[in-house]
Amino acid sequence: MEGLPFTPPAGADEGGPLGPPPAAFALLAADGVLVGWSREAEALLGYPAAEVLGRRAADLLVTPHSDRHGPDERGPGQRPRLDGTGSAVVDVRHRSGHTVRVAVTLRPLTSGADGDPAGRSPSAVLVAAELEQLRWWETRQAMLQGLVTQSPVTLTIYGPGARLLWANASSVRELGGDLTASLGRSMTELFPGDVLTTQHPEPPEDFVQQILDTGEPVIDVHFRGRAPADPRRERVWSSSYFRLLDGRGEPVGVCEQSIDVTDHYRAQQRLALLAEAGARIGASLDPFGTAAELAETAVPRYADTVLVDVAAEVLAGEEPRPAAAWDLVRVADSDGDPSRVGERVSYAAGTPQAESLAGRRATVEAEVAPTRLYVPLIVRGTPWGLVTFVRGGESEPFDDGDRAVAKELASRAAVCIDNARRYRREHTAAFTLQRSLLPRSLPELSAVEAASRYLPADSHLGAGGDWYDVIPLSGARVGLVVGDVVGHGLGAAATMGRLRAMVRTLAELDLAPDELLARLNDQVGKDATDQNARGPDDSGAVGATCLYGIYDPASRTSTWAAAGHLAPAVLQPHGAVGFLRLPPGPPLGVGRLPYESTEVELAAGSLVVLFTDGLVEARGQGIAEGSDRLAAVLGERPGSSAELLCAQIVAQLVPDHVRDDATLLVVRTRALDAHQVAAWELPPDPALVARARAMAAEQLGRWGLDDLAFTTELVVSELVTNAIRHASGPIGLRLIRDRTLICEVSDSQHTSPHARYAGNDEEGGRGLFMVAQLTDHWGTRYMPAGKTIWAEQALPVP
Repeated sequence: MEGLPFTPPAGADEGGPLGPPPAAFALLAADGVLVGWSREAEALLGYPAAEVLGRRAADLLVTPHSDRHGPDERGPGQRPRLDGTGSAVVDVRHRSGHTVRVAVTLRPLTSGADGDPAGRSPSAVLVAAELEQLRWWETRQAMLQGLVTQSPVTLTIYGPGARLLWANASSVRELGGDLTASLGRSMTELFPGDVLTTQHPEPPEDFVQQILDTGEPVIDVHFRGRAPADPRRERVWSSSYFRLLDGRGEPVGVCEQSIDVTDHYRAQQRLALLAEAGARIGASLDPFGTAAELAETAVPRYADTVLVDVAAEVLAGEEPRPAAAWDLVRVADSDGDPSRVGERVSYAAGTPQAESLAGRRATVEAEVAPTRLYVPLIVRGTPWGLVTFVRGGESEPFDDGDRAVAKELASRAAVCIDNARRYRREHTAAFTLQRSLLPRSLPELSAVEAASRYLPADSHLGAGGDWYDVIPLSGARVGLVVGDVVGHGLGAAATMGRLRAMVRTLAELDLAPDELLARLNDQVGKDATDQNARGPDDSGAVGATCLYGIYDPASRTSTWAAAGHLAPAVLQPHGAVGFLRLPPGPPLGVGRLPYESTEVELAAGSLVVLFTDGLVEARGQGIAEGSDRLAAVLGERPGSSAELLCAQIVAQLVPDHVRDDATLLVVRTRALDAHQVAAWELPPDPALVARARAMAAEQLGRWGLDDLAFTTELVVSELVTNAIRHASGPIGLRLIRDRTLICEVSDSQHTSPHARYAGNDEEGGRGLFMVAQLTDHWGTRYMPAGKTIWAEQALPVP
């Protein structure tokens, strides 16, 4: 103080960023004259002590106006009095001429203070500070006070070893309300849990010490644990850390700033769970698989146990009636007891499960641990089943957010189970249709011994279009066919049925293999045109492949033609294995190129293996590699029966799960003995008709078929007579004693005979009509050199 010795109050000017603004001090006499002036006052107003001492303090004030007083300013009547303590905001004239707004406080002094040289004694001290600086300091003080007592953000100071040094009020509440009992304890002791942030997996004590050593702050570390004040509830905090330094710049501790982000974290976890459920639930297209996917998604992140019960009709692929409490089947149990899956489940009326089904709403059973949440599976407003989510004793009860997640999980599972039901229904319908269209059993024929397998694909695509057939033909011959329709499902199965029916119809016309495939190709092309006219939803046979062959046991010859199909494998009686070389032909419906036939002689006892590409590609191998494996299996079992060889091929070539349908047809050829066939060649002479009848009757006598002699003589007479009358060149007559008696007459003409009713005045025209009446079957087949008319009679019963 200039003028009088004066010491400012302790702590009046501590400085520092959080310290108060510099305070100016002045001493006033009883009459308001300044008798003391500090250096801070000179710095504030610019007046040296020599210019203001002895002057009245009021002379430095700016003359106030009545309209200038704000809500925090004092008017002339509010100036502090010398006989008491008071504060005011006043405008003071700076030495340079501008106005400085200051906050002043007047405090009286006790008597006995020394006066100035003029004899005035100081009676009061005037403390002044610039108003804006004072308000800024008060704001910072309020901020500090709020952080300590009012802030919801927890502030905690840890010293070396991450031991508690200090905590604000919010942190003290989380610590249980007793700061003294928590002082000196480590972070792990106070808040046991784990670090969720992958960048900081080490214990908290380690990176607290690291911050003390390096001074680098750590931002947004997520902790999961339980607070001492609420140990039953698991919470998540987002914490940031920075080092604290004392006045000498030495580290004294680490300040932790934490906020509770439990709700935000759980919301993120729920969204992640629902996203995973959307990608995972429903991938199997099976009610049991869908329920298992739901349980695997929810356990253990959402619940400790999940039980799924579904209406029994759903598992059968049917549209269920509203699920009743007694009509459910357990399809998933995450407790690890597989024996309970598939059991019938019943819930008594009045139970939470029954109420949930009846009310179509989620029901919580939380009176005692464990907590259970029952959520019905709703499809188109109808409950189809029930999902039970269970949480153990240490887990938190289900809240509103958990219920919303459970409803979403159950809703997705219900949609997927409905899709699985629809798929199962279509899948079953497709397989039922396909099975009904495939041969239920292979006919027993003298020409071949046959065995077959159909292996459906283990795929969600459904039934395929592979088929096979063994067709009895005239003259004890047999037609062998395999085919493959592109695609899966009901459309492929229906197309396969149409193709198989067309092949049988054309085969019964005794068409050669190349001609049969040509006509089949034309029909498929017409179907494709009709499909384009109908729309894209109808399945056609474009791209189907087919292999057709005819085997004649009398001549031991076979004729083959292929439409884009793999050639059959042949195992000769002496053990040689090979694949027939067939002229290539386009798949059905993709071109108009001609088909060619190949004639191959097959010794009696030869094994012929017809198959689709699914058989040789079953293990993910190429066709060439699969064909080699097939040839190897055939070479190992040369003497096996057709049925045994069929089973061995499937066992060695086909795995448990195949990607495409596979069809296998194995036939062992047979030959008719010489005593079963009698053949003659006759010149075109009408006089030889009687001889033909006699030779036929004589042969029947040797076979012991005298009962058929009269009918056979009549048939031979009519057929030979027609051949002599309408054809030229030699005539062939053949009798075959097989499972029926077959009579064949061949000539060199391609005219098509037909039975008709002759008029009363006509002398001819009744021959074929009588043949048709006297025999069981008759027909005509064409050959490159002519035609053959045949007729069959049943053998007499022994």
